[in-house]
Amino acid sequence: MSILRMPAVKAETGHRSHASIYNAIKAGLFTTGVAIGQRSKGWPDHEVKAINAARIAGKSEAEIRELVNRLHAKRLELFTV
Repeated sequence: MSILRMPAVKAETGHRSHASIYNAIKAGLFTTGVAIGQRSKGWPDHEVKAINAARIAGKSEAEIRELVNRLHAKRLELFTV
């Protein structure tokens, strides 16, 4: 598993700005970043790929929100073992 920094996330998703990523997070359409330093965040590559695949498949916003919720739950599952 690799962690993507913001420029890579923007390149993968087609978002043009940091703000558009953070707006998607607020809307529940993108996962929150994970801390990789005191002032930096990154996103697990598999989460970015899963969200992109859902968009390409034409999933609705409600379905993408559910996917984001499942991805967040999977994070907790991975780290509570």
